[in-house]
Amino acid sequence: MLQPDNYSLVLLVQLMLLTYDLLVNSFSELLWTTPVAQLVLYIIQDIGVLFNLMIVLLMLFNTYVFQVGLMSLLLERFRALLLVCLLYLALTIASHCWLMNLRWLNLNKFVWTDGLQALFFFQRMVAVLYYYLYKRAAEHLADPQLYEDSIWLRDAFARARQ
Repeated sequence: MLQPDNYSLVLLVQLMLLTYDLLVNSFSELLWTTPVAQLVLYIIQDIGVLFNLMIVLLMLFNTYVFQVGLMSLLLERFRALLLVCLLYLALTIASHCWLMNLRWLNLNKFVWTDGLQALFFFQRMVAVLYYYLYKRAAEHLADPQLYEDSIWLRDAFARARQ
């Protein structure tokens, strides 16, 4: 089981990865003249989003609710986060690939197509939703009811068996 001391460490790592992601989304366009630095930032950002997804999944697998077999209850509560996280990861990788393909060959010119602008806008809108849902899920995963036997869990288990 996850102890409160360990959870604060995990929460700190999650928040650091979210902060890095937010900073790269906010300021990476300032480095458009140095595509190598931008590429490194983008790779670390993609890995950070993937790590955040893995951390949430590991936290879900660590709950008592998961261990007694009520995965549907967890998926019901965290479905939106998992779907938005996967969508955000796909949009982020797509926008990074498109940006790097356009800018790698045109170092002296700021390249910005209409399609790239639409993808950029959509990726940033999904990012806001991702930050909100991720932070909310991190708070919900701190709930002690998910890590111990309780009356509501027994009722949910009884309903699932029927």
